[in-house]
Amino acid sequence: MTDSTTISPPSTRAATRAERRRLVESVGAHRRLSAGRRSFELADLRRLNREAGRRARAEARRGKALQRIHEKQTTRERSLTAKLNGLDGKRAAKERQALAVLRRESIERSLRGTRLTTSQVNGIGGGLVRDLAAQGITTAADFRRVSWGKAPSGRGGEVLYIHRTQGRKVHINGIGEHRGRPLMEWRRAAVARAEARAPQELPADERHRVEEIIENERIRLRDELAEVPKDAEAARAEVEQLHAEHLATLAARERDALEEASLRRAEFDETADRLLTLRAELAAHVELHGDLGLRERRARSRALRPVPAALPAIPAQRSRRHTPEGTGAHAEPGDSGAAPGTSGAAQAAPAASGVPEGAGVRAGLGWLVPVAFFGMTTVFGAGETDDSPLWFAVSARLVALAVVAGLLWLWIPRRRWRTARPMPAGTGWLVSGVFLGLVAASMFTDGAERDGGAPWALAVVAVLLVLAGVGLRSSRGRNDSASD
Repeated sequence: MTDSTTISPPSTRAATRAERRRLVESVGAHRRLSAGRRSFELADLRRLNREAGRRARAEARRGKALQRIHEKQTTRERSLTAKLNGLDGKRAAKERQALAVLRRESIERSLRGTRLTTSQVNGIGGGLVRDLAAQGITTAADFRRVSWGKAPSGRGGEVLYIHRTQGRKVHINGIGEHRGRPLMEWRRAAVARAEARAPQELPADERHRVEEIIENERIRLRDELAEVPKDAEAARAEVEQLHAEHLATLAARERDALEEASLRRAEFDETADRLLTLRAELAAHVELHGDLGLRERRARSRALRPVPAALPAIPAQRSRRHTPEGTGAHAEPGDSGAAPGTSGAAQAAPAASGVPEGAGVRAGLGWLVPVAFFGMTTVFGAGETDDSPLWFAVSARLVALAVVAGLLWLWIPRRRWRTARPMPAGTGWLVSGVFLGLVAASMFTDGAERDGGAPWALAVVAVLLVLAGVGLRSSRGRNDSASD
């Protein structure tokens, strides 16, 4: 019995061949359309991975910006607090400075009031007083000291020079050692009297002025310190707003891409259903009319070749997991995701919802120190002597080279912003243990230090450090596995 859906037999052989040709060409065309599904699914998988990468980079930038704000806030608060705590010392310093200025001004006034006369300096008469006045020296404030030097003409012996307070040194004919010494004693006595008369304490009005300056500074620093958290909070709010806007933009782009992918996937589903229908019609046509020749069989075999397998897990599970909140996208009931290939799709889905712990925190540049040290050990060895065996020299260099390679393998990806993370826990313990182990091994190969207890102590400490590093690495790995 023939099914009611089958095509009724054509009236002529030509019509049968034409109908067969139409069915074969339709099956071939739909097969070629369905063959593009695998490429589409792979492209969609790459799209989802790119979206997850964009979200991870956005979170890393946000974390980096928040970390900078926190560091800036902490530094500013520490600086302002230190300034507030140092205001008392600053007040005392300002008072000492103000008192020193008052004393200096008082001494200057007193010296300017002490005039040089013949009655005050022994051995200096009216003529020398006039000669000194002609050179601008009339009071004790006009010169500072006397010294010996060559005569201005360059001939003869040394003469006495008087160093003026403002200006160059001068020589007065008639003033030598016998008259220069009394002149300096007169000035020292005038300075001593001026210092004794100068104020020893800061007046009340000056002290009040300094206190007012310090209090105004304290109020300003307190206000500035109170503004630091507000500024930091405003900066964080700005970062969060920019991050939210960026995420919204990403979500809109992801939503549009998901809708386009869903439409494309629906077209592939429709094509697959149509291909099944055409194959059923072709099978019914062959059953009804039989074989129509070699050429028809070849065309039919090409059209009925199997379609390359697609990735059935991507449409259902990956799209649903990766869909941002609020998009309303959901999987169709008929889409199941139990086929192989689900693992690669499912692994990228958690990355879209968050970033790894420590993202945005790059490994420090301090790790270059052990890299440089073990690199030099690889070239120059670990302290070998002439008595060191060859196996120790080779083994030490190989161990150092392995440490350098391992550190660079861990450190370089963690310096890039896209994959920024801290160094694994326990790495420092392991590096320190290997370093002490090399030192202990070099001491064991040295005949002078072999019999002492230092090599054994270093070896024990090296073993403990290596065990501690391995324990930290393994416990961190178990915690990561449990969290996954």
